[in-house]
Amino acid sequence: MDFIENIIKNVWVQRIFWSAIVIAFSLLIYRVIARVLDGREKKNSKIMSNKKNRTLIRMLKSIVAGTLSVITVLMVLEIYGINVTSMLAGVGIASIVIGFALQDSLKDIIRGFVIVSDNYYEIGDVIKFGDNLGPVVSVSLLTTKIQDINTNNFVSIANRNIDKVEVDPGYIYIPIPVPYELKVAKAEEVMEKIVNNLQKQERVTAAAYQGITKFDTSALDYQVVVTCNPADRLQARRDCLRTIITTLESHNIHIPYQQLDVHTKNSPRRGRG
Repeated sequence: MDFIENIIKNVWVQRIFWSAIVIAFSLLIYRVIARVLDGREKKNSKIMSNKKNRTLIRMLKSIVAGTLSVITVLMVLEIYGINVTSMLAGVGIASIVIGFALQDSLKDIIRGFVIVSDNYYEIGDVIKFGDNLGPVVSVSLLTTKIQDINTNNFVSIANRNIDKVEVDPGYIYIPIPVPYELKVAKAEEVMEKIVNNLQKQERVTAAAYQGITKFDTSALDYQVVVTCNPADRLQARRDCLRTIITTLESHNIHIPYQQLDVHTKNSPRRGRG
């Protein structure tokens, strides 16, 4: 009995016990808040779009997790006898040094709020950063994560790089070379049929003819624009190119290519004397 009482009265045992209680309580609070936010995420919002709703809620969860983590660490330090108030008061100079070291992180946090408040992009939008193109999977205080459509790899982008990010609207511009010999009126009739066939494609949401865009060396370029889900861009473009070629073939129109005509001139032979 005395052994058990000694264990209960042991300072380190008490510290471990209360630390565990604090950590468990913090996790419980986070779970409750996360469950409430997840419930809001599933409901349709009349104030903001569903995608913006998801983006904001996931960022709030990130803020809650970070705040609870800091509070939990401070409380555990107090349990172990560390005077947190004195410690925080004595880190004036250190905080300046740390502030310089964390400048980029502070920029990321500020830009994270800008992304959500200005509706720069949302979860589900397809964005381009450098050579990476893909849908936004998550937006946190520090980073935006996308899944590259070419490699399926997840790519993290620091929020401070928002000025280098391009939001892909899902437009595909396709020039169609047609020989000069074909009358413009006839060519535009074929363009309308191409547009009709493109609109029947599974991954295409809209298609339109835009007119003649270029006088090339061996052809006129007629242009069509196709709208699709940016995540389907690669396959949608392949489907569209195939549709264009088959439509041209059905009208006996061949895509011109550059040819080189070589002319030789025979010089008169000198008679032998």
